[in-house]
Amino acid sequence: MALTLERAKEINSTMVTEDHLIIHSLNVCYAMGAMARHFGADEEHWMAVGYLHDYDYEKFPDEHLQHTEKELLAEGVDPEDVRAILSHGWGICTDVEPLTDMEKSLFTVDELTGIIQAAARMRPNGITDLNTKSFMKKFKDKKFAAKCDRELIKKGCELLGMEVRDVAEICIDGMRPHAEEIGLQGTEN
Repeated sequence: MALTLERAKEINSTMVTEDHLIIHSLNVCYAMGAMARHFGADEEHWMAVGYLHDYDYEKFPDEHLQHTEKELLAEGVDPEDVRAILSHGWGICTDVEPLTDMEKSLFTVDELTGIIQAAARMRPNGITDLNTKSFMKKFKDKKFAAKCDRELIKKGCELLGMEVRDVAEICIDGMRPHAEEIGLQGTEN
């Protein structure tokens, strides 16, 4: 049975309690929904996988994804979904290479949404009027959101056969309708 967003939130809530990590889960969730739309895939399913991707991070930041596989399988999460979650740590903390469109998307948008969030927070209208051109200026500034790994994002985009600007546009469009929920509605609204 495909993982639902409701079930993903239920599972995640047992491990993730910090607001900034919940916001990150939502950012990735909405970006993944937009990527699913792009690829003609099941949006809710991709959103659920995106929401659950950092399941063990809060409790085990130094052992990220080492407390995920057995635990999520025990929760009834499909092995393919668990593999997708593990693949977002490829080359960092796992050796699970992203192979499917969902895996490649998760690998890419995890870091990408961090820069989108940071760029939106700098704007009076938040993400509501963030465009790709403005985002790309921030992306090229290595001092901006310096902890976000741009080489990893580029590698992910390469895996997807897409340009950074195109993936960013899809993700921004996916996150924008949820601006208030993810705290990116800006200071003017």
